[in-house]
This record gives sequence, C-alpha cells and structure tokens, in this order.
Amino acid sequence: MSLKIRLARAGAKKRPYYHIVVADSRSPRDGRFIEKLGSYNPMLPAEHTDRLHLIDARIQHWMGQGALPTERVARFLGKAGLAPVPVFRDRPHKSAPKKKAQDRAKAAATAAAAATAPATA
Repeated sequence: MSLKIRLARAGAKKRPYYHIVVADSRSPRDGRFIEKLGSYNPMLPAEHTDRLHLIDARIQHWMGQGALPTERVARFLGKAGLAPVPVFRDRPHKSAPKKKAQDRAKAAATAAAAATAPATA
C-alpha cells in the first residue's frame, strides 16, 4: 500500500479549509484516510499563526513508514523544517513570448540603446 500525505478539502463553497491527512494513494481526495496530521486554512493571512497547523511527531512517524507528501504538503513541511525544502517546478514555457515577439523586443531594445548612446561626431 503506497501512502500519501495530502490535503483533503473541507469547508463550505468558496470557503476552503483543508485537513492534512495520510491516506492510501488510491482512495479519493476527500474519501477514506488513515490519520489526520494537521490543517490548513488558506482564508487566513499568510502571517497568521492558525493558517497552518501540523502534528510534527505523527508526520515524522508516517514519513518513516514510507508516506510521501504531495507537492503542496512538501512545501508546508519544508517551510516548517520537517523535511527538506522541495525544488519547485519551473514555469511552463507555453507562457513565454513567441519568436516574433522576442525579435520585436530585441529590436526595440537595440533601438532604445542606440537612441540613448552619445552621438560621436
């Protein structure tokens, strides 16, 4: 059985609240879980103390049993010092400007540099 430490959504519509749980990777997101390990309330400001609550000892226990955190939970654990800080994924290249736009930006930059350069006579 492969175990995951992941978020299970609770709360009302447009008022998210998440439980951090350890569950079998095959069970549904909000379905059966083994143990609740903490909570996350994204509606609170980032500096609020109740935004993230973790039960450190139980998280260490389940990670020792082979449970793997999801990417979002790994970020929480990294910031809390319970696990190494994960390497974040790169942004997708689809959002980068295409070739023609890059050429226009390069031409505009060279034109601006030429205009601001002192004229030599």
